[in-house]
Amino acid sequence: MPLFATCDLCDLHKNDTDGSFRVLPPVFRDYGAKRVFSGPVTTVKCHEDNSPVKQAVESPGQGRVLVVDGGGSLRRALVGGNLGAAAARNGWAGIVVDGCVRDAGELAECAIGIRALGLMPMPTVRREPGLSDVPVQVQGVWIRPGDWLYADADGIVVMAQPA
Repeated sequence: MPLFATCDLCDLHKNDTDGSFRVLPPVFRDYGAKRVFSGPVTTVKCHEDNSPVKQAVESPGQGRVLVVDGGGSLRRALVGGNLGAAAARNGWAGIVVDGCVRDAGELAECAIGIRALGLMPMPTVRREPGLSDVPVQVQGVWIRPGDWLYADADGIVVMAQPA
């Protein structure tokens, strides 16, 4: 049984007006083996080049959630089976991609939560190094390194402090 439910968190914070509680729009699909996940946020910002994603998931995850600001691009996949497996192996709790993933069958076997906008078989290109640990805007919602992300079957919420 998870220690949280996003619906309960929304009930508790529905009247918050200071911006410390945010809800992502319901546009993300589930791809990893774990349907419920949470943890402190680390961010990367990249456009159709997953170099910073690869660098992040190959480092110790320590139960964190990697939030990837891919600008909502549907043209290239920023996470595939190899990176999903690396993230699971290195202790990441989850990955949320504002963009696409690929290798759906492989991702479904990764012991990690993975959310993305959709599937795209086209790989990325190496052209821009991207940015790490910066505030990002995902589907119009600001997410900062150190925020806490909670994801379950009902949605994804982000909080400035742990629940």
